[in-house]
Amino acid sequence: MNTKSLNKNANYSPALGTKINPSSNQISFETSTGSSIFSPASPNEKSPESELTPTVAEALVEILENLGVNYAFGVSGGGIGPLWATLNRSNIELLHFRHESGAAFAATEAYFASDRPVVVFTTTGPGITNALTGLFAARGEGAKVIFLSAATSTGNRGRGACQETSAHTMPFSGIFTSGPLFNYATILESGDQLPEISRRLAQGLAQPGSFVAHISVPTPIQTTPLKVQIPDQGFFQSVATANEEAIAECVKLLSAESFAIWVGFGARHAAEEIRQLAEKTGAAVMTSPRAKGIFPEHHPQFIGVTGFSGHLSVLTYMQEQRPQRILVLGTRLGEPTSFWSPAMTPINGFIHVDIDPQVPGVAYPSVETLAVHSEIKTFLKAILKHLPERLNWFPTSSLPRPETYTNTQRTNGLVRPEALMDAIQRLIVEDSDASILAEAGNSFAWATNLLRFNQPDRYRISTGFGSMGHATTGVVGAALGRKGKAVAIVGDGAMLMNNEVSTAVRFEIPSVWIVLNDGRYNMCAQGMALQGLSGNVPIDTEIPSTDFTAIARAMGADGICVNTESDLEAALEKALASTVPFIVDVKIDSTRPAPIGGRIQSLIQQGAIEAKTGRS
Repeated sequence: MNTKSLNKNANYSPALGTKINPSSNQISFETSTGSSIFSPASPNEKSPESELTPTVAEALVEILENLGVNYAFGVSGGGIGPLWATLNRSNIELLHFRHESGAAFAATEAYFASDRPVVVFTTTGPGITNALTGLFAARGEGAKVIFLSAATSTGNRGRGACQETSAHTMPFSGIFTSGPLFNYATILESGDQLPEISRRLAQGLAQPGSFVAHISVPTPIQTTPLKVQIPDQGFFQSVATANEEAIAECVKLLSAESFAIWVGFGARHAAEEIRQLAEKTGAAVMTSPRAKGIFPEHHPQFIGVTGFSGHLSVLTYMQEQRPQRILVLGTRLGEPTSFWSPAMTPINGFIHVDIDPQVPGVAYPSVETLAVHSEIKTFLKAILKHLPERLNWFPTSSLPRPETYTNTQRTNGLVRPEALMDAIQRLIVEDSDASILAEAGNSFAWATNLLRFNQPDRYRISTGFGSMGHATTGVVGAALGRKGKAVAIVGDGAMLMNNEVSTAVRFEIPSVWIVLNDGRYNMCAQGMALQGLSGNVPIDTEIPSTDFTAIARAMGADGICVNTESDLEAALEKALASTVPFIVDVKIDSTRPAPIGGRIQSLIQQGAIEAKTGRS
């Protein structure tokens, strides 16, 4: 893997900052590896005094370094030029992508793989708008991303500047201001704003949950000498903790009644505590699609994944052994997790624990809910401490288990998705430490339903924003962030829409793409048929035949085509052993129905079904 800087510190502190030496007019930035003095960004001749004064771009980049940023993902352009050049000569590793949305998706996955804040950079105009989809995904997934863009200078706004970025040409609210997309956003019109920007960034990164910020810097401001001191910013992470009264009430309810545990992605840092609670009480455990692996899927108390492409065993449990309460940990219980199904409600209601106090009760407003505002790990430690010393309160021998797929390899015909997942389970999930990402669509459905994980942080999907192209590009950031192999299970439509194979080749990142090549947008095709929307006139979902191995080699990667199930094992082994980016092009049997029935039923209940008009 191409690594620009080898002396990155393992831990970072947002408390480190800057100091000014008035006698020499030098600005020294403290870091964990010592202190550094900025050199000028411009090659033009400067006086000795000006050479010791950092530019706004240099000061901003040093702030980012002190906040622990290791990677910057983006696409350059004239407007961002000075800031881009400054990033390039910093200790932050700069990765130049092929599309801004791909850079943002990769940054999101790099955050989850490394647990460090990341930067996305773009130039003016379309650079900003192209990145928005990936940034919305970052906010929805809970990542910590700082977006740097360029803006048109004040004197040229409204005059038809090239790729003009101003209120004359772009919506201002929500892009350059805080709102549903950005937790914090501002246009840096003067270096005098940097102390406040530094404070806001440090504060946002120190808080739990997502933090997506946007700092837009007009091009001439980037090279302006800094005239202010940036003080040290020290913020310690504050953890929301339930009070003694709330803990006592939860212990009382969980001790008196049968309960199940519903685990979400927000509980990923509390895997051990969840397991302890389950084994101490005998409670059944189910997870959201994003939470696969937080509770081991081989465990006898695991009853399955809920929601989108989930397991029928969960519904069997709720029908036959409906618990008095469900302890919900770190999930919104939104449509992808629950379909808002009444069948998923316990007899006496939810105990819903979340770091976001606005989450509990939203998905099921008419169901009794005890809302607990707390970080999950802290809450569970308190519960375990106070629960009575009794084991296996509820019998586990009769708990339903997720349905399994028994693979009998066929020697002819196209590859069945079930057979592909069986091979991925054996060779990648069980015999390697590679992380796996699944793309929105049938790839997500098959992987979530059939793959089994016993550790957290091995499986990544996006169920909130759910954009096509997230995994095809995010896999590059995942491999970079974890400094190891990452595998994306994707559809041919997504792979044609947006991929960063060329970027992986450029930076020698060992990403693998397994393409379910069935020549169509198959979730759309199957979904329309299930909804009764196909009608007498076929709806176009077909894609012309594509040779993804040829595309891989044309970009400098490698690949292999799999036409039969007997070729699967050798192909996956070759992909895992490859030292270059690799595409496995699998010719998929498109007639196999994906496990998307729950999603289709949810759409039908919302009115997405053909109305009977009497027309032929």
